Amino acid sequence: MATQVQPTRDDFAAMLDDMFGGADSFEGRVVHGTVTAIENDMAVIDVGLKSEGRVPLREFAPAPGQKAELKVGDEVEVYVDRVENMHGEAMLSRDRARREAAWDKLEVEFAKTARVEGTIFGRVKGGFTVDLSGAVAFLPGSQVDIRPVRDVTPLMDLPQPFQILKMDRKRGNIVVSRRAVLEETRAEQRSGLIQSLAEGQIIDGVVKNITDYGAFVDLGGIDGLLHVTDLSYKRVNHPSEMINIGDTVKVQIIRINKDTQRISLGMKQLESDPWDGAQAKYPVGAKLSGRVTNITEYGAFVELEAGIEGLVHVSEMSWTKKNVHPGKIVSTSQEVEVVVLEVDSDKRRISLGLKQAQNNPWDAFLAAHPVGSTVEGEVKNATEFGLFIGLDGDVDGMVHMSDIAWGVSGEDALALHRKGEMVQAVVLDIDAEKERISLGMKQLERGGVAAPGAASVNKNQVVTVTVLEVRDQGLEVQQGDDGATGFIKRTDLGRDRDEQRPERFQVGQKFDAMVTGFDRSKKPTFSIKAMQISEEKQAVAQYGSSDSGASLGDILGAALKAQTEKK
Repeated sequence: MATQVQPTRDDFAAMLDDMFGGADSFEGRVVHGTVTAIENDMAVIDVGLKSEGRVPLREFAPAPGQKAELKVGDEVEVYVDRVENMHGEAMLSRDRARREAAWDKLEVEFAKTARVEGTIFGRVKGGFTVDLSGAVAFLPGSQVDIRPVRDVTPLMDLPQPFQILKMDRKRGNIVVSRRAVLEETRAEQRSGLIQSLAEGQIIDGVVKNITDYGAFVDLGGIDGLLHVTDLSYKRVNHPSEMINIGDTVKVQIIRINKDTQRISLGMKQLESDPWDGAQAKYPVGAKLSGRVTNITEYGAFVELEAGIEGLVHVSEMSWTKKNVHPGKIVSTSQEVEVVVLEVDSDKRRISLGLKQAQNNPWDAFLAAHPVGSTVEGEVKNATEFGLFIGLDGDVDGMVHMSDIAWGVSGEDALALHRKGEMVQAVVLDIDAEKERISLGMKQLERGGVAAPGAASVNKNQVVTVTVLEVRDQGLEVQQGDDGATGFIKRTDLGRDRDEQRPERFQVGQKFDAMVTGFDRSKKPTFSIKAMQISEEKQAVAQYGSSDSGASLGDILGAALKAQTEKK
């Protein structure tokens, strides 16, 4: 019986060459091997080549930092870098074998956009390194969490899911994201949580963030916005005045937008509305006390009670200060008295008046200075139509240019006075409702208005007057001995031009004139010319018409004769 010859090592290598196409075909492949020995920190592995290879034990550790559990006889997979090095040994790598196997698996998972499990084990510039079962991936810092994370230590060496964003096997480049997984998970949680919530529901939440316009409250996996206007019925300038980050608050769900997954919350809705019954609590005309909470260009807001504010418009702030910024009349936090002007509960508006809570200076002036009294004040301003005089009570009165001086044109009269000058005037009229005081300065000149008890005159009445003063512009005259004084303009001294000469009259001379009207101070104005025209019309009507052939001289002569015969 022939003896069976056992194949030698060379025979086995030849068979491998026949199977794989030569020893060189081993390079760059993952092959099975057997641990033949463990020397110090190296494992000796036989993969069927001419020589064995050595692989560090740490490459067989299940995870970085752990100890390898390997013994002689174990079957392992390794990667053949080179069939033989300069020492005649095969160059093997367990890490490369693991990476190659991991890449194959990751490519399949990446194609399916599935999550993969990995462990963050190191920090590099711009991010972190992640072990994906042997393949090393890059985790950018922005992809660690939904919000910036200051300390990543609690996440290190902890197996957790990741999403592959990009991978390139040729370059050995893999980019993963933990944030994408969290966002997807949160979206699923938010969707489920939103389905369980309902508008009007009262729920507890934790304040996560505070901004100028409100606060974000965590409702157990989904955030809702608590706007600053829904914190309280009273004015809140900043949410931090009422809540702090980390506070547990009870809120009501106001609105839910399931499309955008946005939730609006409110705290004031859990309180009683102070506007209920506001119309009865604050009747029009009521005088109240309040605190100034805000000042704008158009007025000031006054808080009457927590949650109820009224507006004092700039026009209702002061009787005398016009076109002044409200901040120059009141200040924030100042306690003021106001009067309710209007209440609109539907629009949640109350109109208030500040000046109405104070005495009307126009009424006070009328009580202290009735019409006809003399006042003194400073010329505050001169306009094209008169002078404004500062009076008691911080009010102004106006002297129209026609009431500045007798016998002087308005423009010339205005030039007689300057700003800052102290003058005296007579009160001609007071209209408290329109806030107007009419003054006259010329009425303080000789004669003044008619003395009490003196005979009154009517328009178109012919009266006898006495010349008090002869001026270039005309005559100042007085009716009777104690009547009112008036003025006859130069053009009213006669019909003919040669009669319109003031110098032909003398002081004390008496003559008849017609009352043509009254000025702003109710003083009569006279005219000789108007009287002559009126007498002429009467004569024509009584004694004939010039159309009948009679001359005007004949008619006036007949009228004069008839008047003489009557005497």
